[in-house]
Amino acid sequence: MFASTPRFALGQCLATQGALGALEDNKTFPIIFLKRHESGDCGDLGAEDKAMNEAAIQPDPEDCDRILSMYILPDGQKIYIITERDRSCTTILLRSEY
Repeated sequence: MFASTPRFALGQCLATQGALGALEDNKTFPIIFLKRHESGDCGDLGAEDKAMNEAAIQPDPEDCDRILSMYILPDGQKIYIITERDRSCTTILLRSEY
């Protein structure tokens, strides 16, 4: 399914009301997507965004950038997970909440 070894720190994990509602509507737990995200599985992103994520997962914080994942829920809604550049915070949100 996905690697269980984290590739970067998530920091504080947050979720918007919209994302929590979408996850609840789909009877899906946020931890499933957080684990995928932190293991480097960025879901349904295009090749360019996936390459940007790989470049952002660096051991040197000076070279880091934000890390983005996108997952499509069973009802077709998309949730996004963004880990900030400084790895202080990871947020689950809907595109309309970005």
